[in-house]
Amino acid sequence: MTFHRDGSNSEMAEAVANVARRINATVEEGKDSLDLSNCKLISFPDGVFKVLRSVTENIRIISLADNEMKAISSKLFSTFTQLRELDLRGNVLTKLPDSVGEMEHLISINLAGNGFSIFPDKLTEIATLERINLEGNSITEIPLEKLSSMPALKWLNVKSNPLDSNTRSALQSPHSFDVLTTTES
Repeated sequence: MTFHRDGSNSEMAEAVANVARRINATVEEGKDSLDLSNCKLISFPDGVFKVLRSVTENIRIISLADNEMKAISSKLFSTFTQLRELDLRGNVLTKLPDSVGEMEHLISINLAGNGFSIFPDKLTEIATLERINLEGNSITEIPLEKLSSMPALKWLNVKSNPLDSNTRSALQSPHSFDVLTTTES
């Protein structure tokens, strides 16, 4: 497992134990969610895939919020095929793997407070996606045409992004989904 290196060994051990405990609870209790938020993770631990092999089909919700992850493995998306909600807020992600576009059941993705400077285009390929939260990133442009052709999209949050003036004015016109944005008065 990969964790942030600043901590002492005992902190590391505690973080590992914490992750293991949460994963075991998911397996033993047959939960449909996996919460690994706030675990000092810098990547999704490969070992988790093995441990969860028996229950991957059941997992509907994964939270990896408030970690220090720079990248998400495409294995996450190919393994948890039944995922409905993915919470990745508060990490240091700048992109998503292409395989995110193959998610057939994903309804909600939270990418707030990361390092995206480019809108993750592959999200527009997810037919079931209803909610996209990109608040507090560094995105300047949004692929509105692609978003408008998404069949299920209901809600897009792009507050606190340095959107360029074209994008801002395009967001003013009515869309088939709700847009949360920071408008300058």
